[in-house]
Amino acid sequence: MPLTMLRAGEERRIVKINGDGKTRQFLENLGFVTGETVRVVSKMGDNLIVNVKESRVAVSCEAAMQITV
Repeated sequence: MPLTMLRAGEERRIVKINGDGKTRQFLENLGFVTGETVRVVSKMGDNLIVNVKESRVAVSCEAAMQITV
């Protein structure tokens, strides 16, 4: 399921990063890599605030749709 389906407080492991090479590279640079645990902190408008690799990151829902958990 895409990361956008998680509720605030839920934690899951990243299974796959979809999208074109540029999108995947952008997400990997933010810390979204296969096998890493991600936890949704909150949803604010069209953005998600998540914890990944001991960092808090804001990511658009469009980009979050490319992250399968």
